[in-house]
Amino acid sequence: MHIRVAHARSRGSYGWPRIWQGLLADGIRVGKHRVQKLMQLHGIYGKGKRRFRVTTDSAHDLPISPNLLDRQFTVTEPDKAWVGDITYIPTDEGWLFLAVVIDLFSRQIVGWSMDERMKSSLVIDALRMAWFKRHPPKDSGLLFHSDRGSQYASFDFRNTLLAYGIASSMSRRGNCWDNACSETVFGSLKVERLHGLKFKTRRAAKDEVMNWLLWYNQDRLHSTLHYVSPMQYERNWRMQQP
Repeated sequence: MHIRVAHARSRGSYGWPRIWQGLLADGIRVGKHRVQKLMQLHGIYGKGKRRFRVTTDSAHDLPISPNLLDRQFTVTEPDKAWVGDITYIPTDEGWLFLAVVIDLFSRQIVGWSMDERMKSSLVIDALRMAWFKRHPPKDSGLLFHSDRGSQYASFDFRNTLLAYGIASSMSRRGNCWDNACSETVFGSLKVERLHGLKFKTRRAAKDEVMNWLLWYNQDRLHSTLHYVSPMQYERNWRMQQP
């Protein structure tokens, strides 16, 4: 049954809208209402969304950047606006912290870093990965948006942004909607991949996160991207450029 295969391929995460779009992409012509009814009939469901509490600490006296992004989550080309955030994964050895850098154009995760401690080096390493992967020109007007966490407000991180010619933008105090894009990405990780899993070691958690990162960029279908993956969305855009 094609629906079961598509559902298994998403590791049980997709509901009927993404299953339907995936079937269409595979050349299987079927109505969305039929997919919905068949999934309900056979008890096939996607994983629901959950809310997660804030990770970073904004109680500090470090400088705060203005909210230059101002919830403008739709951009017209790559490497114009990046979003950074941190989340955590519990293991028997303690926390594993994950920092990501997301390109708002395609929702592709262009940089990431994992460590057992939530230091400024965690977010700097993720930013450096994004920079060396994408090589945006220093005069491109690239914006980096984050929450007010001490890691992003640190002098080391600010100096790294300055060296790369990237402008800093930060969310307003206590307003999670200013960083809604990263919350959506972490929701995908924790609900669609990590929910119900227990890790004995940080190494095991890292391996699972790495597998998810590759799947997310290459294969995960996004409703905001007309149900294609982040990498496919960028490829489609580049093919349309003169």
